[in-house]
Amino acid sequence: MVRELGLTQATTHAILTTLCDRGWASRDPIDKTFSLGPAPAVVAARVETARPLAHEARTAAMQLADEFGYASSVVERSGDSLVITDFEDSGHQSSGAPGERIRYAPPFGVAFAAWDTEEGQRAWIARAAASNDALALHLSEVLSRTRERGFDVDCTTPALTQAAHVMGTLSGDGLPDRVRELTDQLLMEFTTIGILVDDRTTRQAVATIAAPVFDDRGRVGMIVAVHPLQALTRKRIDAVGRRVAHVASAINGC
Repeated sequence: MVRELGLTQATTHAILTTLCDRGWASRDPIDKTFSLGPAPAVVAARVETARPLAHEARTAAMQLADEFGYASSVVERSGDSLVITDFEDSGHQSSGAPGERIRYAPPFGVAFAAWDTEEGQRAWIARAAASNDALALHLSEVLSRTRERGFDVDCTTPALTQAAHVMGTLSGDGLPDRVRELTDQLLMEFTTIGILVDDRTTRQAVATIAAPVFDDRGRVGMIVAVHPLQALTRKRIDAVGRRVAHVASAINGC
């Protein structure tokens, strides 16, 4: 802690002593090591009581992880960002971690945008296609197909996901026209990758299958997702997607 925080040992010890007095930390009387105290557990319990939808979504993610053997997650929207609020690892390569923030812009957040208002959808599309009518039309079609299907399927690889994230952060008014044109083309390619083939026996690499969780106002409060991170047939994708959508729709608040 001294090394990571750049504090003196005396200051760090004083802070830890105070945390122990308040119940946030605990010190073993024998080996003198520090660990979390009981206070965080109390706060966590109160948070779960105050946010029952989040608690049920986390339970659903755990259920799906056990059922399919895939990692699962819960993602919430905070302004113009998507925040991973829970991640259940099932031994597969991690595609995210609690607290990680992702820009709410194409190709990310399809399961949120697909059920958003028309104004919200236009704002989401504009973050990547403000000056590209072809890309805007394509993204609008992606949202329509997702809503009709009932769940989102992301067929990009982790490497492509990272590249899409970088492209999204580059998209802005200060870019030269030629660079903006290239970023728009790349974003269209990334969203095109996510289109499912009609052949139900062809295997596609699938990163994420996600479905919306609606709050008591009928809005998407969060999404529950599984992360196969492997090639699946269209038949398997549809089966998993329907199951994820069913579990998500069963959460209270919808």
